[in-house]
Amino acid sequence: MKEKIKQLAGKYAAEFVANRRHLHTNPELSFQEYETQKFVAEQLRTLGLAPQAMANTGLVALLEGKNPSKKVVALRADMDALPILEANDVSYKSTNPGVMHACGHDVHTASLLGVARILTELKDEFEGTVKLVFQPGEELAPGGASMMIREGVLENPTPQGMIGQHVAPQIPVGKIGFREGMYMASTDEIYLTVKGKGGHGAAPELGVDPVLVASHLIVALQQIVSRNRPQNSPSVLSFGRVIANGATNVIPNEVKIDGTFRCMNEIWREEGLRRIQKLAEGLCESMGAECEVRIVRGYPYLENHPELTRRLRAEASEYMGEENIVDLDIWMAGEDFAFYSQVTDSCFYRLGTRNEERGIVSGVHTPTFDVDEHSLEIGAGLMSWLALQELAV
Repeated sequence: MKEKIKQLAGKYAAEFVANRRHLHTNPELSFQEYETQKFVAEQLRTLGLAPQAMANTGLVALLEGKNPSKKVVALRADMDALPILEANDVSYKSTNPGVMHACGHDVHTASLLGVARILTELKDEFEGTVKLVFQPGEELAPGGASMMIREGVLENPTPQGMIGQHVAPQIPVGKIGFREGMYMASTDEIYLTVKGKGGHGAAPELGVDPVLVASHLIVALQQIVSRNRPQNSPSVLSFGRVIANGATNVIPNEVKIDGTFRCMNEIWREEGLRRIQKLAEGLCESMGAECEVRIVRGYPYLENHPELTRRLRAEASEYMGEENIVDLDIWMAGEDFAFYSQVTDSCFYRLGTRNEERGIVSGVHTPTFDVDEHSLEIGAGLMSWLALQELAV
């Protein structure tokens, strides 16, 4: 079976690349993937599948082998692009100015379409069902995954596992990365407004200086992580935007502070958010100011199920060769695949796309991001192999 999959992946590699380039040329922002949805649905229908819309611009399709109720495995791809102006000079450059597939979702979608192509030709040779999940809005809260779950993507039929892959521009093409257990962080947004009483910079005693209060607050909030987080539980609290809108001699009435809180423990996440609010309100009050605290809940942390991930790593090693499997470190970025990992056995692995000889080295979320397109043949073939191996467990 392994050789059959590799043969089919090679046979249709040009098709995978063409699909990826079409998607890259025509990117759409989160929850606006109408043309992308239409394109993916058309591709699936040509294979005899019956895609169903979900979460408005998402899709789900069932690829049934023999005895389809024996076991179900779900495979996920995300379809949205980012609000970035592409700087690459390539034939498949984005034709939607200011929108770009700068995170590889075009690769994810094209790879999963490749899985559909490969497994459709092999459906008489395996038992069970592969659920193909094409989700919208990974880049924007509340995350398309949460919406797909609410609308029943993990039901009728219920998969015994969920598998996702993501491009990795730091990993050379031809290599695959895995990590068991905690992998990616939760992503909550913190918005603080420190309110004081502005006035002339020469007479601070007549008011309450919110800039001074905000300065103390930013420093004090770091103790939330440094003195309260559980041991062996990575956590980050960072502030990247501070706006005072005063002048050299003008103390403003308020200061806005925006940041992010990230961790890999849902119990600590709740405790940390509670402590942030309590400290912010209390410190500002003690200095004669007020603090409005607004917390926008993001994605939970991503947990790779140890047993499933261990199996997939071994299966990937058989397909790719042990020398092409790398161990991943934790990553404090977030991913809405985490929602799946919180409710079903899940594994999120990384697909190498880097090629230094060709200058393909830019990171995700940059205007020069691109991939070595040989990764599409690898991605579609490997995911097909992993799905069939899991159905056989």
